[in-house]
Amino acid sequence: MQEAGLVNFLRTILVILLIYYVLKLVARYVFPLFFKKMMNSMEKKFNEQQQNRTSQNSDSKIGETVVDKTPSQGRSNDKVGEYVDFEEVDN
Repeated sequence: MQEAGLVNFLRTILVILLIYYVLKLVARYVFPLFFKKMMNSMEKKFNEQQQNRTSQNSDSKIGETVVDKTPSQGRSNDKVGEYVDFEEVDN
């Protein structure tokens, strides 16, 4: 069994400080590169989607109304409530 001595305590503190500074360096240099790569891929995907939309819209004439999605033919609930006309009363 190991004894809890001053040397082991200092070694533990040194390991904790070493891990702290390594994580600090990783956060400073590696994470920004990772996020930059991720943002570039998201920007590329966004630009591709915009190009697809503009190419679809270029087929239509100027001023023409285009419906991308037709409403669903679901059952409407006509019994939503009763309309009550509001009348303002002066005091």
